Amino acid sequence: MTDPTTDTGPTGDPCSSRASLEALRAEISKAVVGQDPAVTGLVVALLCRGHVLLEGVPGVAKTLLVRALAASLELETKRVQFTPDLMPSDVTGSLVYDTRTTEFSFQPGPVFTNLLLADEINRTPPKTQSSLLEAMEERQVTVDGTPRPLPEPFLVAATQNPVEYEGTYPLPEAQLDRFLLKLTVPLPSRQDEIDVLTRHAEGFNPRDLRAAGVRPVAGAADLEAARAAVAKTSISPEITAYVVDICRATRESPSLTLGVSPRGATALLSTARAWAWLTGRDYVIPDDVKALSLPTLRHRIQLRPEAEMEGVTADSVINAILAHVPVPR
Repeated sequence: MTDPTTDTGPTGDPCSSRASLEALRAEISKAVVGQDPAVTGLVVALLCRGHVLLEGVPGVAKTLLVRALAASLELETKRVQFTPDLMPSDVTGSLVYDTRTTEFSFQPGPVFTNLLLADEINRTPPKTQSSLLEAMEERQVTVDGTPRPLPEPFLVAATQNPVEYEGTYPLPEAQLDRFLLKLTVPLPSRQDEIDVLTRHAEGFNPRDLRAAGVRPVAGAADLEAARAAVAKTSISPEITAYVVDICRATRESPSLTLGVSPRGATALLSTARAWAWLTGRDYVIPDDVKALSLPTLRHRIQLRPEAEMEGVTADSVINAILAHVPVPR
C-alpha cells in the first residue's frame, strides 16, 4: 500500500483523500486503544454511505470510538441517549406552535446532522427505533406529511449492549438490515488494557478529546473525492459471482432460518470495494470480500434455536461458508 504520508495531492484529489482517511484512523487511535477493526469499519461505512451498529459489553469504548471519529472529522455531530421514554419526535423533530406568528413551525431534531450517535439504541421501544428507518434509508424524515432532507453526508452510528437484556428492545430484522455493518467491540488484550490505564494515569480525559490531541483531519470534500474514487474501483464478473455464491449459501445453510437477502449481497460488494480502495488497489480481489464478510453479513442472518443451543454463532456459520464456497482464480 502507498505510504499516505508521501501523498501531496490537493484537497479533493483521490490520493490526498486516501491519505486523509488514513490519517483519520491514526487520529482516532489517539483516544481509542486496540480497536483497529472497528475503526476501519467506521471508515468503510463513511465511504459506502452506510450506517454502523457497534456491539460490545459496557466499558469497551463504543461511545468514545464514535466521539473520536466525530472529533476527527470536520462534520457536525449530535448524540442521542436512547431511553424507554424517548419519543420519535425527540429524534426527528416536531411542529411547534409560535404564539407570535400564530403558526406552526418545524423544530429539527438531532437527526439533522452529519454524524448521529445513537447511544444504546436497544433501550428504546420499537416505535422510536423505527423513527430512524426513513432517515437511514431515504436520507430524509417526514413530519406532518412533509419530507425534509437530511444533511449530506449522513451516518448513524448506534451502540448496543449484547449481555444486558432486561429493559431492552431487540432491533427487528428490518432495522438491522438497514445497518451496513455490525462491528463487535471486544474486550482489549492485556497489553492494550495496560496502555489504556497508562494513558489515564498520565491524565487522559475521555470527555476532553481536544486535550488528548484529537483534531479534525478530514472533511466533506475528502469524503466526496474518496467516494468518487471508490465508485471507479473495478469489480470483475468472477468477484460478483463469488459474492452471490456466498450469500446464496447462507440461504441453504441448515443452521439458519434466515439467510442474506440481495440487499446484503449488494452491501458486501460495496464494502469489499471500499476496502480494496483503502488498501491501495483499483480492483477488488476475493480477500477483500472475505475481509468484510463477517461485519457485513453477521446481522443479516438468523440462527435456528437448536443451532444456538449447540453453540453455533453467526460468525462461525459465515466462516464455514467462506471455507466451502469456491474462490475465483
